Amino acid sequence: MRLHTATLRTPRIEEKRRGVRLNSRVPVTIEWQDAAGAVFREEAFTRIVGSYGCMVMLRGDLLAAQSVRILNNVNQCAAAAVIVWRSAARPDGYELGIELKDPPPDFWGLEL
Repeated sequence: MRLHTATLRTPRIEEKRRGVRLNSRVPVTIEWQDAAGAVFREEAFTRIVGSYGCMVMLRGDLLAAQSVRILNNVNQCAAAAVIVWRSAARPDGYELGIELKDPPPDFWGLEL
């Protein structure tokens, strides 16, 4: 009797993201300047974090490509960042995708 073994193939999964993302509520402060140079600050919580950025909900009407500074209020790490995505207006503000520029590896204080 001859046994046939089936060849199992691992499905090919294409990763579109640069890194792991994690649902995590981290208190942050977002700082930005308007065109006149006035500085604004708003405290928020992340919804999702990753090695390269996060998603937050803000009341501030920030635009895609706008530069910001993000401060992790837990460990006091700060990083320059840029808005890469903005949702439509919602009653509680805007969902924003924020990309960190050269963050330290432990910016979130989490293993990602």
